[in-house]
Amino acid sequence: MRELTSRPFSHDPSATAAFAALPEAGADERPKRKMRAVVIGGGTGAPVSIRTLLSMGIETAAVVVMADDGGSTGILRDQAGATAPGDIRKCITAMAADPDDPLTKAFKVRFGFAANHTLGNLMLSALEVTGDGFPEAIEICEKLLNARGHVYPSTLDRVTLVAKTRDGRTIEGQAVANHSRTALKKVALESQGVITAYEPALYAIRSADLIVLGPGSLFTSIVSCLIVPGVEDAIRESRAPVVFVGSLADYQGETRGMSLIEHYDALMAHGMGGMVNYLLMHDSSVDERVGISGVKRVAYTDEDIAAIEKAGTRVMLRDLADTERPSWHNPAKLRHAFSEVL
Repeated sequence: MRELTSRPFSHDPSATAAFAALPEAGADERPKRKMRAVVIGGGTGAPVSIRTLLSMGIETAAVVVMADDGGSTGILRDQAGATAPGDIRKCITAMAADPDDPLTKAFKVRFGFAANHTLGNLMLSALEVTGDGFPEAIEICEKLLNARGHVYPSTLDRVTLVAKTRDGRTIEGQAVANHSRTALKKVALESQGVITAYEPALYAIRSADLIVLGPGSLFTSIVSCLIVPGVEDAIRESRAPVVFVGSLADYQGETRGMSLIEHYDALMAHGMGGMVNYLLMHDSSVDERVGISGVKRVAYTDEDIAAIEKAGTRVMLRDLADTERPSWHNPAKLRHAFSEVL
């Protein structure tokens, strides 16, 4: 594993206004100095880590997957030539200073009569055309929502996800891969030209004191970011601890039936060998005590955990699930786990 180094930082109390429903962090949980964290991923998972880290007073950025081609984003990509806005929009709204602000809420509104587009997706795509490109569109939307951090696309190139399934099929497209009838084995990105990372995203990773992978779809959100050329090198150069937040439920097509160690091995197979320092995983033994039922958890054994730790990654089994929505991470519990890492 990589040797870890620390950086001087100072605490910023103004950043703790995040996550209105989350109780204030205790003195034992709050960083005494300002830290910089980067969340890598997308979908509905990355915003959970973003809001949690912001609630801890940590300066937070996101490096976001750009292979999305489903729903509103897919239509805007195909018919308007837009850069994929969906995952960017979700992360910007997660960083909004006031989640109850009407404009923040409006960004998430979907118009069923207009191909189910969200206002945020339309805004990003329109500003990309009328302004100076997609990065400026992101900056404008961040200002509109008073975002407390920055969101960076992993690449500005038009990329397509290509996946190899465990039963030997090759499928194309992020949306198709996410709902594959069998689990995926390997994914890659294709483009008409050379794929290059967005340099400000690499700089954010290199400057980070903490790097969080997920939670979220393993292949189509997390790995799809990591395999952009230059991203893994930036993680290695940052020397920040890397935390992989494991999935809570075994229900997604792309990973259905995969055990915890198979999730971990997939990360290793896509270039993360020796770079994951912590694996946060829900302790499924808690479910019976708190009365959670009907959720199929990602399976693990004592032997799996021993093998992962032998490879150099500390496995932290913790109660991470929300009792009301047991397939979602509870922000307060996740914050406590992040505090342990820090």
